[in-house]
Amino acid sequence: MKLGLIISQTDPETVFNGLRLALYSLQQGDQVRIFLSGKGVEIDTLADSKFDVKALAQNVLDAGGEFLACGTCLQLRKAESSEICPLSTLKDHYELVRDSDKVVCI
Repeated sequence: MKLGLIISQTDPETVFNGLRLALYSLQQGDQVRIFLSGKGVEIDTLADSKFDVKALAQNVLDAGGEFLACGTCLQLRKAESSEICPLSTLKDHYELVRDSDKVVCI
């Protein structure tokens, strides 16, 4: 399966659970692409003692998951592109939705 995740929140528990789904899906042999939109591009700055979002995001990357981040949303926040938040476009967002078998919005 090709799973597309769209993350537009910054609640650590919510984002953590979405990333858990992504990692599990990768472990099942699925392809996973994650598009960060709106507040979701702030994933690099999430810090919570119960929910280590950054570590889990790195695990998703290491397992073969792909992150994409809305360039406009990054620019609005004067944020830099990173490994977890690579500068992407509306075209990338569209292609994730178009090419995925299932899309989950968080």
